[in-house]
Amino acid sequence: MGLLENTLIILLLIAASAFFAIAEISLAAARKLKLEQLLEEGEERAGRVLRLQAQPGHFFTAVQIGLNAVAILAGVLGEGAYAPAFSHLFASLVSPEPAELLGSVTSFIAVTGVFILLADLIPKRIAIVAPEAIALRIAGPMRLCLKVLTPLIWAFNGIANRVMAALGLPNIRPEDVTPEDIVALANAGAEAGVVARQEQQLIENVFELEVLTAPSTMTPRESIVWLEQHASEEVIRATISAQPHAKFPVCNGGIDRVVGYVDSKDILGFLLNGKPLSLHFDGLLHNVLVLPESLTLAEIIEQFKSMREDFALITNEYGLIVGLITLNDVTSTLMGNSLVAPAEEQIIQRDADSWLVDGLTPVGDLERALDIEPFPDDDQYETIAGFLMYVLRKVPRLTDHVVHAGFKFEVVDIDNHKIDQLLVTRQTPRALSADQ
Repeated sequence: MGLLENTLIILLLIAASAFFAIAEISLAAARKLKLEQLLEEGEERAGRVLRLQAQPGHFFTAVQIGLNAVAILAGVLGEGAYAPAFSHLFASLVSPEPAELLGSVTSFIAVTGVFILLADLIPKRIAIVAPEAIALRIAGPMRLCLKVLTPLIWAFNGIANRVMAALGLPNIRPEDVTPEDIVALANAGAEAGVVARQEQQLIENVFELEVLTAPSTMTPRESIVWLEQHASEEVIRATISAQPHAKFPVCNGGIDRVVGYVDSKDILGFLLNGKPLSLHFDGLLHNVLVLPESLTLAEIIEQFKSMREDFALITNEYGLIVGLITLNDVTSTLMGNSLVAPAEEQIIQRDADSWLVDGLTPVGDLERALDIEPFPDDDQYETIAGFLMYVLRKVPRLTDHVVHAGFKFEVVDIDNHKIDQLLVTRQTPRALSADQ
């Protein structure tokens, strides 16, 4: 064959190799969720791609057969096609034997370089840029290749399956989507500017609901405003006036003896109608929802939905009331700091390297706000106050501190053994190894 015929054959082999290379990358990189969305929109080719992805061993085997066969043919034909021409070129410069060797080497390098660039590198880079769009176009031709190469695919794929089974590896790529995957996609979208930062934070907070438990967001026991069932009308009026809330727990002899709750709207109705106010009237007292403190915020939302309530008291394993939680508390956690008034912010920056932090601040909020490494053993506590008690193994006193990941956490305010406020200070590199 002449030089022209050999060149045409080489170009055909380059096209075949480029097809297999682009098919391999596009079918592997095409996202299943995107393809399913396209299929729902009426794109029938997406179904073909999904069927190919369901049997990755088949199309990978076909691709490798095609690539290797083309590479071998190109190597044989390429050297024979161009070696004489290059040898003739070098013959004017060196003796015949070195010229023949240089011609063969140059022919090999030229053909190999063209194949790397046009049959491998560029097609794969094109495929990785738009895998779904390209997969839709090559699905039909790829199915034809699978039919033509069925005997070889059956043989090679069968052997590969046996080897994978012997190694204890699955034959099909797992398609499970984890919360970590979704958060990572949201972060990537935020970095690329296609997802708003507020949306990305909201997605992270949704999955936080599966981790955070009631103590992370509830009103603690000592801050609960409750009404004594036998209190006089004057005392009830004064309490509601001083601490206006939508609902009030009603207790009989102490907060741990809850008998129900009253709604401020019902009390207002009694007062507007001129009726005497007493917490013993039928219809005024409602059954209160009591939940264990071990429930996650997601489980608490489910309880609110099933019981048609937006208010619950939290109890510990000893039956003592430890807090109060409302649907608004959970929503505030979901929405982040956007629903928190400035006076109620739990993390207040003093200067570039120090912050005043409420003791009840969830450690996850601190990790995000201050870009701190995860706290150790964070399944043992919820709040930054809990972290200090866990590490110090005691109820902290004023000036007690802990150093973690280059930050110093110092107790600056205590209220009846409760850590009310901490001073968090970024340490200098010299102080990173400081002890507690």
